[in-house]
Amino acid sequence: GENWDKTYRAVKDANEAGGLYHVVGGSSGSVSPMGWTFQAGLSGSWGTRYGLGADQVVQIEMVLPNGFHVKFGPTEWKDASAEGFTVPRTIGVTGLCRTNPEERDEEKWVWGDCPNDFGIDFMDLWYAIRGGGGGTWGVVLSMHLQLHDYLPRVDYRASSSEECSATVFTGGPLVNPWQGPLTDPLNVEFVATYMMTPSVLNVTEHQSRACGSPGPTFNMPQCYGEEAISQAWITFLQMKNITGGAECLERSERGGLPSSSALGSRFEGQIADLPSPGIAAAAINGVLVPKAWVEKVGVQSATNLLGMNTNAGLPNFAVNYYAFGSAAVTSDQANSVSQAHRDAGIMILGIDTGSETFWRDIAPEMFDLKDKTKFPPIFGSNHAATGMTGPRKDDWTKPCPGNWTFEERLAGCVSFQEAIYGTETLKRLEAIKKVVDPKNMFACNNCIRATEENEEEAADQEEVPTQEDKDDGVAVKEEDVGSTSSYHRKSFLAIAMMIGAAVNCFVY
Repeated sequence: GENWDKTYRAVKDANEAGGLYHVVGGSSGSVSPMGWTFQAGLSGSWGTRYGLGADQVVQIEMVLPNGFHVKFGPTEWKDASAEGFTVPRTIGVTGLCRTNPEERDEEKWVWGDCPNDFGIDFMDLWYAIRGGGGGTWGVVLSMHLQLHDYLPRVDYRASSSEECSATVFTGGPLVNPWQGPLTDPLNVEFVATYMMTPSVLNVTEHQSRACGSPGPTFNMPQCYGEEAISQAWITFLQMKNITGGAECLERSERGGLPSSSALGSRFEGQIADLPSPGIAAAAINGVLVPKAWVEKVGVQSATNLLGMNTNAGLPNFAVNYYAFGSAAVTSDQANSVSQAHRDAGIMILGIDTGSETFWRDIAPEMFDLKDKTKFPPIFGSNHAATGMTGPRKDDWTKPCPGNWTFEERLAGCVSFQEAIYGTETLKRLEAIKKVVDPKNMFACNNCIRATEENEEEAADQEEVPTQEDKDDGVAVKEEDVGSTSSYHRKSFLAIAMMIGAAVNCFVY
């Protein structure tokens, strides 16, 4: 399947041939566009101005658990600018089914209306896949992404010169020599202020949304289009009563797409992997810190409350993803990306959510936990590890005990999915899953599932054959049109699952 390495290079080749395009994607070349995008898609490196990965999708082609080969996308919209959105609201989605699944030549494929017994609402499918994960709804074969006007990228980095280290960046512990002063408290505070409380620095929201920072401990703004980092840095130094220091924030211009020669490349010509692929921790989490909360309490107070990351030896604010930017206003309002994901100012990795301090003292400050029937979305799904859970179900001020068995955690703690999507969205996704895949044919790790009750109900629903395919011994319904028979659909699904395995291998 495709990965961002191939995607970026394809767009780069198009630009060299005369195009002027920009595509929003992940930081690492080896990341799958399918998994990254359908989990929401952080956009700290290549597109905070343009929203999240899920916002870039304009058409999806896939094979569903019922064997139908479909393609679908939005066809009806409503203006939403009066509500503050920069894209229209999707109010209609249309899909087509392939009517000759036995044909292998793609140029001869025939697309038409889906049969009467198709039974799946494309609007629901459009909602579920974009945010609810790609691996649980079927085999994704292709998707069309929105390209944007090309914009050059400008990077800013705290200087590691001796003079700047002696006069400006004087208090930062070094995680490694390459990062230098990036984790200095002054630099961490400046980046947080520019990203989340820009008005303090006389910076507009538009200028702030132009910039992002791609990953943990980088604190290195990467900007597209109109921004105001340099002037904001001078304002920030004046606020801190620091004389001089303007040169301690270095500016460099880059192309609008990732470079094949960037740090981390393992093969010649490959887009870099940052970080390099490895085995993920069992319980890593990404806490979505609401931007509105930081604006209310201020960067310093938020930093103090969130405390230190004991593993990194840094303030939690330094272990971050500034990957949201315009996400709050780029939604088509027909996707399952949580509102917490869109409204976040920062996603912090490694906060100790296994401690009572987080659930008792910190979480209630940032999230509305008053309604005990509706757990809110708190975690981001990108970079979430399989061992992550919310608090105890019977007491949201207490963490899920680490010494509980998997079965005990499943029964007694707010689930992985509920902590990501929130109670209400999770219920809607499970209801759609019941229709699309009632027998949980696609039961990937920690994916949305039909409940056990739904599985039993599906098992009881046997197909009643009205015509026998004597050559193959497979029952075919009369409603099946021409070659779009049950047999062909099942055979095509099996082939698609084998061919599409690589496409979905990075989904979870």
